Amino acid sequence: MKYQSQKIALAYFGVALALFAVQVLGGLLAGWVYVQPNFLSEVLPFNIIRMLHTNSLIVWLLLGFFGAAYFLIPEEAEREIHSPKLAYLQLIILVVGTLGVVVTYTFNLFEGNFLLGKEGREFIEQPKWVKVGIVVAALMFLYNVTMTVLKGKKTAITNILLLGLWGLALLFLFSFYNPSNLSLDKQYWWYIVHLWVEGVWELIMASILAYLMLKLTGVDREVVEKWLYVIVAAALFSGILGTGHHYYWIGTPSYWQWIGSIFSSLEVIPFFAMMAFAFVMVWKGRRDHPNKAALLWSLGCATLAFFGAGVWGFLHTLHGVNYYTHGTQITAAHGHLAFFGAYVSLNLAIITYAMPILRGRDPYNQVLNMASFWLMSGGMAFMTFVLTFAGTIQTHLQRVNGDYFMDVQDQLALFYWMRFGAGAAFVIGALLFIYAVAMPKSEVIESGDAANVPAE
Repeated sequence: MKYQSQKIALAYFGVALALFAVQVLGGLLAGWVYVQPNFLSEVLPFNIIRMLHTNSLIVWLLLGFFGAAYFLIPEEAEREIHSPKLAYLQLIILVVGTLGVVVTYTFNLFEGNFLLGKEGREFIEQPKWVKVGIVVAALMFLYNVTMTVLKGKKTAITNILLLGLWGLALLFLFSFYNPSNLSLDKQYWWYIVHLWVEGVWELIMASILAYLMLKLTGVDREVVEKWLYVIVAAALFSGILGTGHHYYWIGTPSYWQWIGSIFSSLEVIPFFAMMAFAFVMVWKGRRDHPNKAALLWSLGCATLAFFGAGVWGFLHTLHGVNYYTHGTQITAAHGHLAFFGAYVSLNLAIITYAMPILRGRDPYNQVLNMASFWLMSGGMAFMTFVLTFAGTIQTHLQRVNGDYFMDVQDQLALFYWMRFGAGAAFVIGALLFIYAVAMPKSEVIESGDAANVPAE
């Protein structure tokens, strides 16, 4: 480890992994409710379980992004983080806000209260006071990392990363605007949700993946940066107007059907480019890096993101198809594989790479780590196929034949049992990953740097 302030990342990764465990266990519980609908219905209703599942996903991914930034920016900028104290204070604010959200959701506190009660908007249900805390923490973070970069060396990786992080924070401000008109509400709501996951988060993904390729393969920085700019240009070109594929049925003008269909179809391109980039970098690479698990996660991230966000997104993005499939289990299939491939795998890749360096050890428990990759990836792939078949049947029975929703759900029971089995395999893989990166190895390297982990 070159810079002491990189240790900030260790705290962020630790909290992120704890929330990762909560998120996957919540998902497994939600999957069980699908097959046993009355389970915990009086104590913890399904809508609360789902809120905890989705919100913990968003928060732990953000903590992973912040940790990744605190880890890689000192190396890229060639200087320590501007204010480590500010970074730890930011983490405390985020943890307090997260605990506040969990308690508010679980016990349904302050219902209807403008400041303290939850809002009924998916992914951004957080009470106003928590949203204010998130903004304060985000501003502290942006000040900290921006000052570090401005005073140090500027690279394409840090430039793109900062652009993505600033965009992430600014777009979240739309969560404070909650118009009474439902069409208007959903239009601005997608400014956050879509422009995060199919816009600025793609910039964060591309920059972190570029950093990993640089470290793991030894390819020249100029080659990595050229790929990075092409991917980012494609992501922004397609992603911004691609927001229109959410506007088909919310009361916006009909021209959005064509704009959304065309540009969201083009969103496949940056994900394909990222997958090609990762494999080309490994093919051209000169370095036999000892951390094979980090390389596996990096390649897996690029590949699964292409299929989850790219291919499965394209399957129902055209408005003629979306007219029938919107809101079915096909949407769930796309959402699960896209999030896991693009962002969960990205965080697990940077954590796998950084943890041995942060803890001053050789890459350890690699076999367990790689086993966790195959368990999680296999479980998620099977879940995606199961939900795709379930969604296809649901679309035909419910949207074409006109059968009642609950009658159709009864006929999908077998698929929900299989989805639960896939979820159980995924949870085992997730817990195995946490064990693999968190458990100590007996041979601790005396120096502050990991012995066989080259910094460059």
